[in-house]
Formats: sequence, C-alpha cells, structure tokens
Amino acid sequence: METLEKLFGIKYTDVNQFLVKMGTNLIICILILVVGFWLAKILSKTLRKILRKSNTDEGLVTFATSFVSMVLKILVVVTAITQIGVEMTSFVAILGAAGLAIGMAFSGTLSNFAGGVMILVLKPFKVGDTILTQGEKGVVKEIQIFNTYLYTSDNKVIILPNGPVANGNITNFTKADKRRVDTYFNLSVEDDITKAREIIETIIQSDQRILKEPNYFIGIESSSNGVVQLVVRAWAMTDEHSDVLYSLNETIFRKLKESGFHFPVATPAVAPIAKV
Repeated sequence: METLEKLFGIKYTDVNQFLVKMGTNLIICILILVVGFWLAKILSKTLRKILRKSNTDEGLVTFATSFVSMVLKILVVVTAITQIGVEMTSFVAILGAAGLAIGMAFSGTLSNFAGGVMILVLKPFKVGDTILTQGEKGVVKEIQIFNTYLYTSDNKVIILPNGPVANGNITNFTKADKRRVDTYFNLSVEDDITKAREIIETIIQSDQRILKEPNYFIGIESSSNGVVQLVVRAWAMTDEHSDVLYSLNETIFRKLKESGFHFPVATPAVAPIAKV
C-alpha cells in the first residue's frame, strides 16, 4: 500500500473513504429511482381515480395522468443524478446546450404534444367517439400525451400521432345526436315505382327507430340504360345508425323481391345496389 501511495500520491484511507462514499451514494441513487418510480405510478393512479370520480372527460384523464407520470419520473431521475454528486448547475447547463439539438431531433414529438393539447382544448372528438382521420376509422379509446389510440370494428389497435391528427381532417361520426341513413336500390324501368315507394313508406313508418323529424325522403336518383336508381333517406339516432341502415336494406330488398320487383345489374353510370 505504501508503494501505491508513493507511486500515485494517494492515501489508501482516502481511496477507501471515497469508494465507501460513492457506494453509499450509488445505493441511495438506486433506492431513489426505485421508490420514486413506484410513487410516481401510485400518484398517477390516484390522480386518475380522482379525475374519474369528478366526471372529468376521459381524454383529459388519460392525457393528464400520462403527463404527470412523465414529469414525476423526470424529477426522480434528476434527484437521483444529484445524489451521486453531479452538480445541478452543470447538469442544467449541459441540458440547456443539448436542448436545442434534442428539440430539433424531436420536433415531431413536440408537435405531437402540442397536438394533444389542441385536441383536449378544442375537443374535435372525445374518448368513445367514432372518427375517421389520417385514413383510419375507429373508436377513440385513449388520448395520451403524444398519441391517440383508435380501436377498429375488428378490434385492431391503431396508434396515431397527435400532431397530424390535430392538423388534419377529422370526420366525427358520433358527435351529432342524429345521423341520416342513405340506401339505394336499382329497379327496372318496367317496375311500378309508385308501388315501390308505397312499400318502402310502409317499412319506414313501421320502424320505431326511424325519426319522424327530419322527415324521410324517397326519390329517383338517376335513370340510365333501363335501370332506375331509387334513393331512400331517413334519420335515426346516431347510436342506432348502423342497425337501422342494415335492417332497412334487408327489409326493403326482401319486401320488393316478394312483390315481384327486379334488381337489374347496374351499369357504370349507375351506383351499386344498396350502397352504404
């Protein structure tokens, strides 16, 4: 030991004390990370429960809890780094110098964060709405800090970045309380259109799900090459739209067929039968 002390000019006791101090600080640092991350998780869950009990919008709940969780974890990491002897002034200076480069590298991520804030403030949709955006259609399940989660009708999970969603076109199928049901049928020019109208009117009037106001409409959409396209438009509550559409298609088709009506093949100039 004396040889090492002469060679490096460092006392063994000093080295021993340094290692003990660093080991202690490292253990404390690990404990801070473990306990801190655990507390961050608990606090996030508690916040989620409080917000849900206060009937806060579900989109704001998921956004706020994920944001708080991220901030708490950053604070835990900073505290842990301080414990092992890194001066925070130096750390902040390094962080500031790297901030510009990181900001440029993650400009898309920052844009997604801003997009998430815009979605929550402007509310073009909320959790539970069915939307079409970025070419994807589904039910909104979560609005997180950077992404929006959609579930499709066949239970696929689509993760969309908030930036493009907030700045792009959004079709919200469930925001309004009523939706129009449109369906089309191709009949022959030889068929009795008046009789077809009467059959369809009877079907509509007997369906309690179809609203009285706005009133339904039955008319000829087009006529070409011996084919008459009949359009039927009725209104239903949004949550019953799909059921009414498919039921109306099936019932009208069956009743018209039973009454002897023909369904000629549509030409390119005429839309397909029973267009959804």
